[in-house]
Amino acid sequence: MADRRAVLVPGRSYDTHYPLFAYPGEGLRRAGFDVHEIDWQPPAGLGTDGAAPEVAVDWVGGQVAPTLEVPTDLLVGKSLGTLAAPLAAERGLAAVWLTPLLHRPEVVAALGRSSAPFLLVGGTADRSWDGAVARRLTPHVLEVPDADHGLLVPGPLARSAEALGLVCAAVEEFVQVNWPA
Repeated sequence: MADRRAVLVPGRSYDTHYPLFAYPGEGLRRAGFDVHEIDWQPPAGLGTDGAAPEVAVDWVGGQVAPTLEVPTDLLVGKSLGTLAAPLAAERGLAAVWLTPLLHRPEVVAALGRSSAPFLLVGGTADRSWDGAVARRLTPHVLEVPDADHGLLVPGPLARSAEALGLVCAAVEEFVQVNWPA
């Protein structure tokens, strides 16, 4: 049994079986984490921009909070899942936020309140990403040039695979720094 626990929090249409979770999740397992994957079906209208901020944050928090009844060391959330940032800040949980919704003030405010380390990963072609804000909030930032909200880049698919490799390396480094062997 692992001595550390990570919870994977999906996006609206990006579940924990997609590459940005599958590969880092495997890296977490190899680093000694028990990985719990949340599975959800967000209600209609609860998109990254569609719902009122408090409705979306409350819904995401309601989905994530029960999983935190078991001691947890790390949250890994993507897009809509980054609305769990207030919960992470309240509980002092370290986090990896993939394509965080940095255009939403409640996410930026929660990240600003966080006492635990967190990694922000985004692409310059993602309208939800703000590299300047990310670098102001944490020293742990991976910004992928030309990557969209799925961290896919234009051109040959191999370039997107390379971006995925960068994400995996950033997550592994973040874990090694915060949970040394």
